Order: sequence, then C-alpha cells, then structure tokens
Amino acid sequence: MATTFRLLSSRCLATATSTSTKAFGSRSLGAARHLSYLSQQSQLRHSWSQQQKHRSTPAHRPVVFRHSSGFSSTHDKVVAPPMVYISGEEMTHYATQLLVEQWIKPYFDISRWETYDLSCKSRDETEDKVLSEAVEAGKRIGAIFKEPTITPSAIQVQEMGLKKAWGSPNGAMRRGWNGITISRDTIHIEGIELGYKNQVLFERHAVGGEYGAGWNEVGEGTLLTTYIPKDGGAPFVVDKRDLTDKHNVCVVYHNPYDNVRELAHLFFKRCLEHHVTPYIVTKKTVFKWQEGFWATMKKVFDESYKDDFLKAGLLDRSGGDLQHLISDAATMQLIRWTDGGFGMAAHNYDGDMLTDQIAQVHRSPGFITSNLVGVSDDGSTLIKEFEASHGTVTDLWNDHLAGKETSLNPLGLVEALLGAMTHAAQLEADAKPKERKVQEMKAFVDNYAKTLREALHNTFRYGQGTRDMCGPTGFTTEDFIAKVAWRLDRYLVKQEHEKEAPPELAEEDLAIPADKMADFDQKAILKLFEKYDKTGEGKIDFKNFSKMLMKMGVAPTKKSS
Repeated sequence: MATTFRLLSSRCLATATSTSTKAFGSRSLGAARHLSYLSQQSQLRHSWSQQQKHRSTPAHRPVVFRHSSGFSSTHDKVVAPPMVYISGEEMTHYATQLLVEQWIKPYFDISRWETYDLSCKSRDETEDKVLSEAVEAGKRIGAIFKEPTITPSAIQVQEMGLKKAWGSPNGAMRRGWNGITISRDTIHIEGIELGYKNQVLFERHAVGGEYGAGWNEVGEGTLLTTYIPKDGGAPFVVDKRDLTDKHNVCVVYHNPYDNVRELAHLFFKRCLEHHVTPYIVTKKTVFKWQEGFWATMKKVFDESYKDDFLKAGLLDRSGGDLQHLISDAATMQLIRWTDGGFGMAAHNYDGDMLTDQIAQVHRSPGFITSNLVGVSDDGSTLIKEFEASHGTVTDLWNDHLAGKETSLNPLGLVEALLGAMTHAAQLEADAKPKERKVQEMKAFVDNYAKTLREALHNTFRYGQGTRDMCGPTGFTTEDFIAKVAWRLDRYLVKQEHEKEAPPELAEEDLAIPADKMADFDQKAILKLFEKYDKTGEGKIDFKNFSKMLMKMGVAPTKKSS
C-alpha cells in the first residue's frame, strides 16, 4: 500500500462558517497554493484566450494547466445540444468567458448555442429588441444559461450614456416562458462546512405579487378596484377605500394561482428526490387571500405525495404531515435549522426575502443556485433558465480594470452553466430517444458535469480555492479557473477519482500556528517540495518522502543493539 505525504493547508477552509478574521488569518496557504502546481511548470504549456470585444482587460495572464496529451487532443469534440446563452457584463462576464474557453470549448463544439448580449450597451443599441429575441429563443429551445446582468440606475444611465433606464429582463423572461417557480438550492462541497450541513431547497412562485404591481401617487379621494369578468358577467368592486391623506401611494397587484398545482408537483418531487422535509410558507393568518396557495399545495400533497413521504420517513420532523409555517416563523427557523434537510415553498416576494436569508446563513449568494422553471405554451415541455444568484460583482470588475488581482469564486456560475447544459441534453434525448448519437451525447454531458463538479470541488478541498474561502493568499480568478481546467483534463483522461480522499476541513490540520509560519523560508520549502513532488498532485509518496528526510539528514536511524 502506497503511503503518501500530503502537504496541504486546510486552514483557509476550516472556518468557512466562522468570522472573516479567522478565515483570513492563515499565512500558510501561500505554500499550499503553489505546491500543487509549481512543480509542474516545466511540463505545462502556456495558453490564454480572451473573448472580449469592448471590455478592457489588464495584462495579467494565468498559467493554464493542461496536459499536452490531454483528453481533447485524443477525442473528437462532442457537439453540444442547442442552448440559449445570455451574456451579461462586468466581472461575471469576464470570468464566465474564461471558464467557457478553458472548461467547455476543449471538449464541446458549441456552434449550436445561440448567444444574446443583454449588456446595457446592447439593449440600448437595439432598443431592447435583443431581449425579445432572447425570450423567443428560450421559448423555442427550452434550455437557457444567463450571466448576471445590470439593471441600470439613474446614475448608471448617465455614466453609460444610455437612452433610458432599461428595466430588469427577469419579468419579460418569466412572462415569456410561462414561469412557474424559481428554484433556489444550497450548493455543498463535501468536506467543507458552510452554513447548512445538508441541502436546503426553496421554491419561489415565479409570478405575481409586488413585482408586477401598478401604482400611483394620489391625493384625497376614493379608490375603487373593479373586476370586469372576461365572460361578460357583471363587474363588481373588489375593494373600495376613502383616502383622507393629502399624499397617498396606491398599489394594486394580484397573484395568479393557476400554476400553483404545477409548482406543488415540482416542489414535492424535488423534495423526495433530495430526501428533504417540505414546508409551505405564507402569511395567511393576516393576509387571508394567501389561503388559496396553502390549500392548493396541501391538496396536491395529500392526493399524490403524502404516502411516499411517510414511507421515506421524511415527515418525522414535521409531525407526520405537511406543515404550514407563518413567514415570521420561517425566518427564525432558517437560522435555527442549520442541519438543513428541508425544503420551503412560498409566494414571490416572501420567497425572494427568505432565499436571501438562506444565502446569508449558507455563507453567500455564491453558494445558492437560481433556476427559473416555466413551461411551453402547449404545456408539454419544461423551460428552464439557469443563472447565478449574485450580481455582476462590480467591485472586483473595477479592480480588474485598474490592473489589480481579483479572486472571483465561480461556483454559482458553473452550477448554472452545467444545469443549462444537462437540461439541454435531456430535452434533445427526450425528443430523439432512438438516435444512438444523441443518447451518447447525453451520457457524455452527464458524465462531464459530474466530473467538472468533482474537479471544481476537489480544488477547493485541496486548499487551492479563491480568496473568499482561503483568505489573501488564495488563487486569483484566472489561476483558479486554470487550475480547475488542469484537474478536469486529468480526470477526463483517467476517469478516476483521486486515490486518496482529501482531509475533512472542519478543523485545522497544521501544528504550526499561523504567526510562526512567517519565521520559515517559504520559497525554500516550496523548492524542496517541488523536487520530490514527482506527480505534481501536491503530495509525496513514501519513497520520495524517505529520500527527502535522508537528504536533509533528519531521517530517524536504527538504534544500535
């Protein structure tokens, strides 16, 4: 049995849920960051490609970790199925272009993807025609990846020289794709403790509520809200109120409930699949009109899912039945239930607020997915749009433009891209069940997604993450993407797991305190380790470890008898 000596620092990831002072206090990660790849310098080729038209980029160029005889040089690229790619701007656009170049294009021919630029400049130049085209393409194809975009403020309109403040594209997408729900789930990396120990699922009703409200500022008078039936029935007043203040804001909105049954089926199926306990959240004790949401969800549950949940033991924590939570109580439980293992479904606005809270408990929006689920006009096909739950990360983009190093964690972006790719593959496989090449394509996409996640997660687990996880000595945006590219290629070539599982990162594994690390010559340590790390995997086997100790004159000797 081979004995390995792994020189890695888990200090940077040991405190993922603790204070930033502790998480950023490690000086030892500088060694871990370089040990895994500096010894490979002589074997690696330098490659860099940037897909930027009007975005400025500094001169920093990363090392791209790719075997010269890698996967892509011995296999034909797989033709990726049709997918809509919506590009955004700023830091997330830059990072996504890098990972597409280094993680996707070496293995896939993406010529069937349709790309739509929803940057502010593009929307302004096309009078927002590009948004309409993107929505129509999404309706036709059914699988969409969207980079984060900017909804410009009045100040940004002036700064960018825009004709107007273009609104969020999300409303048009949800309407155009008959949005049912926005699924937001926690992302987990085995061995790294974040906020929730087990997965948390959330379904946010994708339509209705305050987001589509009509409103106006008015003075004293009477406000009538009148309903006029489409079938020609007699109109009636829904609400009448006398306004006695001289300054009022009147707001009118509604919640469409036709698709709540579809939302219920999606939610309960996912809870069963992920083995979590479901809860329904409303404020129906005060907002009586929300009773219908709960009643529909409960009816679907009792008719179609209760027995399955009971058999799976998933109702033990909820008293043997589907439980309703008042939204106020839900906010408290999200903080208390850090073991995870539950799912919640709520109205649009409540869902927005509660998922922001989940993101904070689970470290950041970068560890939460965001997936809009809609349906084709004929109801036959699910339309799915995937995006990260965070914005364009303007602060890092400004640093990037200033020529400074940045360190963006692309985990949410990658999950969204993989989600869109696997859904696109599923749609084509469903449409062509008897075509062998299509089924082979789907199998490849599924395996690729699994392998990329493994490469990505292991890079974090080996202490080679971005600075949000590893502190000031973590990888830069470019170097992290390059390191994952190297590991992905190696995994796809060998299609085997790392032979030794990474350590659990809940506690520090270094005996030397961080403040003492500064006393050591890190460059000399790196050079020595580089000499004996023959595989470039950040570890030394027993044979080379023995040679190193003997060379240093510190190897234990046999006691004379």
